Amino acid sequence: MVKEILKKCMEGTRLTEQEAKRVMDDIMEGKATESQIASLLTVLRFRGETVDEMTGFAKSMKEHAITIPHQEDVVVDTCGTGGDEAKTFNISTTTAIVLSACGVKVAKHGNRAVSSKSGSADALEKLNVSIQSTPESAAEALRDKGMCFMFAPLYHVAMKHAVTPRKEIGFRTIFNLLGPLTNPAQSKNQLIGVYDTRQAEKMAETLARLGSKRALLVTGGEGIDECSISSHTDIVELNEGKIRRYVITPEDVGLQRGNFKDIQVNTVTESATLVKQVLEGEANLSATNIVLLNAGAGLYVAGQVESIAEGVAEVKKVFKTNQVRDHFLKLQIERQESQHA
Repeated sequence: MVKEILKKCMEGTRLTEQEAKRVMDDIMEGKATESQIASLLTVLRFRGETVDEMTGFAKSMKEHAITIPHQEDVVVDTCGTGGDEAKTFNISTTTAIVLSACGVKVAKHGNRAVSSKSGSADALEKLNVSIQSTPESAAEALRDKGMCFMFAPLYHVAMKHAVTPRKEIGFRTIFNLLGPLTNPAQSKNQLIGVYDTRQAEKMAETLARLGSKRALLVTGGEGIDECSISSHTDIVELNEGKIRRYVITPEDVGLQRGNFKDIQVNTVTESATLVKQVLEGEANLSATNIVLLNAGAGLYVAGQVESIAEGVAEVKKVFKTNQVRDHFLKLQIERQESQHA
């Protein structure tokens, strides 16, 4: 099967959704060799992945993934594609904590550092925030604490067959795009950072086919996979099957434009320190405002406000009450209690 698909791809043929699903099933089930996987990823990256291919791959990954048994109506994820190589602190992770402090149920999907200086799992561990190790504990944290963290390798176990080829070829592949599309909590509301806005519309179309209700796919003007505080942000919005594209600036949502260098870090420790400063209201203005912007977008995705600007205003109010800091402390206490149990 894999050899046939490789031959078709080399000849320039686009795969149908069904063909893409079957070849990904083979990869997930260990039926493809590492060299075959590397070849397929390389060919797809070179010619560009189609919506049919992304949908087929994503459906296979979701079928092979472990899911979280939760009962929540609206769950938001803030997972990004990664791969922007911008050395920013863990903005989406900070945003997840802020959103959960605002009453939004957040199932944060993430991993350790691959192309970044600090992965979401790395930063949370440094901050003594609980990283749940089972679907049941994640569902419990989501219910009781308003946020859970889903460490990707624990839920996408079948992805182990593609780990070595991905590392050895060393460039971004379709798997960077598939990660945010395969949330183990089956999140239908997502704020997704995309390293290249040219991929965003294809991802939005794929999400629509997968049944997502509302998503913002955002790319900062500097090429970061976040809403930008120092430039404009390209946004592709999926809302009940309809897709539209637009651009916002910090000024559009009532925020002062910031300095990009103020949100860059070089180590996990530096990132965790800046995350903590933001959550405790002690960070530099650029770091604080980029989290306000992304959290405002998250409230919009969750359907709690009518616009990103309104979301930013609401998040500002929550910060003023110390609710974010107190919630952050509760997440830390959970980790400490579990260690002493």
